[in-house]
Amino acid sequence: MLGRVTNNLSFEEKLRNYARLAVRVGLGVREGQRVLVQAPVDTAPLARLIVREAYAAGAGFVDVRWDDDDVQLARFSLAPEGSFEQLSEWRVDAEIETAEAGGAVIAIRATNPNLYAGVDPARVTAHQRTLAAYRKPYTAQVMTNRLNWNLISAPVPGWAELMFPGVSREEAVARQWDAIFAATRADQPDALEQWQAHLADLKRRRDTLTGKQYAALHFRGGETDLTVGLADDHVWGGGAADTPSGITFTANIPTEEVWTAPHRERVEGTVVSTKPLSYNGVLIEGIRIRFEGGRVVEATASQGQDTLRQMIATDEGSHRLGEVALVPHSSPISRSGLLFMNTLYDENAASHIAIGSAYRNNVQGGAAMTTEQFAAKGGNDSLTHVDWMIGSGEMDVDGVTKGGGREPVMRAGEFVI
Repeated sequence: MLGRVTNNLSFEEKLRNYARLAVRVGLGVREGQRVLVQAPVDTAPLARLIVREAYAAGAGFVDVRWDDDDVQLARFSLAPEGSFEQLSEWRVDAEIETAEAGGAVIAIRATNPNLYAGVDPARVTAHQRTLAAYRKPYTAQVMTNRLNWNLISAPVPGWAELMFPGVSREEAVARQWDAIFAATRADQPDALEQWQAHLADLKRRRDTLTGKQYAALHFRGGETDLTVGLADDHVWGGGAADTPSGITFTANIPTEEVWTAPHRERVEGTVVSTKPLSYNGVLIEGIRIRFEGGRVVEATASQGQDTLRQMIATDEGSHRLGEVALVPHSSPISRSGLLFMNTLYDENAASHIAIGSAYRNNVQGGAAMTTEQFAAKGGNDSLTHVDWMIGSGEMDVDGVTKGGGREPVMRAGEFVI
């Protein structure tokens, strides 16, 4: 694998490119800044390169918090009932401490999408609910861009073998690396320059949509017929963002989306997923949800239905939407024809919505609002935020104006504005 060469770059060159993109484009590390890297043990070579790139970018202190799928699987499979509300608080405290020190956090999110397929979902849900409640002070900083943060991914064997069945483990991992390098432009010699041009394109699109101030978006295609009201004074995000101290960062690599906050009480109709969702180590397929007055009133899935319903039952806010995002069907990840079974990638292949909390910066002045003020604008609050894909090459999207008129935004999955 280490000698694999495509696009005239060796594997080692592309891996260094990837680490550099994560630090320079993703985190935007500032001189002297503290950095926390969260990484599965299987991704140690990439994590170590990120540490070195962060120091090269001027970081003052870089630390790593390691994760291990097998350790987590052992817990949910073997630990006694009633023990899943226990937390290793120091793991979350590391995030909170870094954020409060003005630091940056990067997470390599990589897991087997079917890791917990044989586990009672109630065990995982109990843990996730407890974790989300304790982690909320950190999540609040993420949702308001008060720190520079970034998510990337990297191959792990169980995920690679699921994505590329029928080949050896080594070949599956190599193919997954190729797919990730292509999706993130890390396989290009001028990757940094390509990313700057891409981010400029996303900024133009989000500025155009913010200026429209549509009352709602209407999605129609396949079995979906969904009207998503938009929060009052909403702002579209996409690509790079800025912290209050002026650090520019890109939260997700890759990113192909522009997104904003729905109005929590103004979502109506039925929506059907177009790609599977990997959530808490369970693959959920065939999601079908009906909304009335902004709230989920029916939810089914052809696979993973119990997990879907437990996710929706997290709290009152998880019965409502916190994000609506538009992605062209011609995005590089969509064109690859690959199903990653990882939201970071699949959400950038298709338009999507998210159950749960809204980003405060998707409402004008939202970062400074109380929860009540944010809700009055239509913003949603929840312990969770879960994206799932609804876009396709047959999806049409109309912008509904405040006067009730309609303007085409997407046709057959492509932007027309």
